[in-house]
Amino acid sequence: MARPKAFDRETALQGAIPVFSNLGYDGTSTEVLLKAMGISRQSMYDTFGDKRKLYLEALQYYVAGSVAEQIRTLNGPGSALKGLEAMLMAMASKASTDAEPGCLGIGAICEFGRSDAEVSLLTDTAARTLLSAIERRIAEAKAAGEIGKGVDTRDAAQFMSATLSGLKISARGGAPVETLRGVARMALRSLK
Repeated sequence: MARPKAFDRETALQGAIPVFSNLGYDGTSTEVLLKAMGISRQSMYDTFGDKRKLYLEALQYYVAGSVAEQIRTLNGPGSALKGLEAMLMAMASKASTDAEPGCLGIGAICEFGRSDAEVSLLTDTAARTLLSAIERRIAEAKAAGEIGKGVDTRDAAQFMSATLSGLKISARGGAPVETLRGVARMALRSLK
């Protein structure tokens, strides 16, 4: 008779995310993963299959949660422009927290580029979802007169998305929170 799992799958997955975020896929050993996840080698293989399948599941879990959090902030109370500001400022603050691991989504893009179709599918889907939400809020802000009529909605959304990525990379490189907030304020001024 098979023994029941002695660990929570989601908790174990959450343990793998900071390891992959900080060390990358290639830099992460199975031993380090097992320690961070608090499970045995056999449990990892029985539950996740192998390191690659675990990585893909961790990446999917991470990007889905990250995008959902950013969209919640973007759609928070206040005007559309206030939502854009809240999203950028939240990222500036969160990205600079020492306790936060690097962004697994950005790490995946930097490590794999376009060479891995499964990784690209996950990161592209997350990027499209967030971009669509940003574009919608920019259109709302334009309609409300908060953003200049001459601002191209699609270009502005791409710029905001690139700014979010830049904030994450700059934070990982050690930029202080005030520098990141300054970048966020500059991005918002570009919408006027």
